[in-house]
Amino acid sequence: MADLFSSADPTSAAGPRPLADRLRPQALAEVIGQQQVLGPDAPLGVMLASGSLSSLIFWGPPGVGKTTIARLLADETDLHFVQISAIFTGVPDLRKVFEAAKMRRQNGKGTLLFVDEIHRFNKAQQDGFLPYMEDGTILLVGATTENPSFELNAAVLSRSQVLMLTRLDLADLERLAQRAERELDKPLPLDGPAREALLEMADGDGRALLNLIEQVTAWKVDGKIDRVGLSIRLMKRAAKYDKSGDEHYNLISALHKSVRGSDPDAALYWFARMLEGGEDPRFLARRITRMAVEDIGLADPQAQSVCLRSWETYERLGSPEGELALSQAVVYLALAPKSNANYVAYKAAVNAAKQTGSEPPPAHILNAPTTMMKEQGFGAGYAYDHDAEDGFSGQNYFPETMKRPVYYMPVDRGFERDLKKRVDFFAGLRAKRAKN
Repeated sequence: MADLFSSADPTSAAGPRPLADRLRPQALAEVIGQQQVLGPDAPLGVMLASGSLSSLIFWGPPGVGKTTIARLLADETDLHFVQISAIFTGVPDLRKVFEAAKMRRQNGKGTLLFVDEIHRFNKAQQDGFLPYMEDGTILLVGATTENPSFELNAAVLSRSQVLMLTRLDLADLERLAQRAERELDKPLPLDGPAREALLEMADGDGRALLNLIEQVTAWKVDGKIDRVGLSIRLMKRAAKYDKSGDEHYNLISALHKSVRGSDPDAALYWFARMLEGGEDPRFLARRITRMAVEDIGLADPQAQSVCLRSWETYERLGSPEGELALSQAVVYLALAPKSNANYVAYKAAVNAAKQTGSEPPPAHILNAPTTMMKEQGFGAGYAYDHDAEDGFSGQNYFPETMKRPVYYMPVDRGFERDLKKRVDFFAGLRAKRAKN
């Protein structure tokens, strides 16, 4: 039964083979890109040179070579290659795979088990791999497009090395295109700008590029097609974006950090990337408002109002006009003076409140609505600030057993410059009152 999950020899398949299959590398040295993993001093290069290959998790986007590299690793280490997909494989299937691997091991042959979309397995299914990994029945190579830290069990991760595979850059894609032209024995019927546009359409996905090349080379055309002609004949490939996955969090992080870094151009780019990927503008409106609170704060008190007004404008206009209002808020925030002083102060105050949560306020600021409470000293000695010099009494408002802390430390930027002057002014008055 294990043969059901073993990879077939692609050269034995009858009929025409897809270009991506025909160009599948036959050795690791033929793999385009991923030198951060495959290079002589990179993790896999070092493992292969030392003859010690551990279980691996390949983390990266589609079309960057995860399956190909796993297959070639089996060839290089003389292991039997078995490929399964977590989408189509259940517990009974896994049992058959493990039993076949045990029999293979008894006959002196190891098994490299490649599990595509390994994050699709639940916790119990992932735990099922552990005993076979530990006793050497299988060498596990998992592939995932999701962050392993969140999607894979700690036990599996502790027994594996996570290797990140990255999108192919334009130079890698050009090398792949040239390899395809040699295989097809004819050049792409594209002029320079159109060729560049084709590479961009692939969006770092080598398999997607080869599929596009197959389409282009099948056209019956005279001369070379320009960029406009290419765009007419080919639909632009949708950008990779998962509103609930890593790309969602990666892009919102990029937007937030671009705003924090006062770069309006980068902020607009990531904002547009998310919208083009299908992100809900209301989610972006909420996160933009959060940026105003967290990273600008009182350095520009107007920032929150700008965000809320742009949010309201979006709700009134809808798409696509409403997104323009949100983009204005993004630019405003990027160029606003930055301060997280209030954010830091609030977190420090929350931490202190958790540690001293049972401490009562000092007696002099407690209300005394009854005679008994007055007799107990509630409210005694309270100084009414409006009657004090400079409208400031300088009294203590913290619990009597608590040493006075400093939480809010305004920065010398934007409106907080003025607030800093006020903080310093009252601190000076407080010190003066204390001496008296």
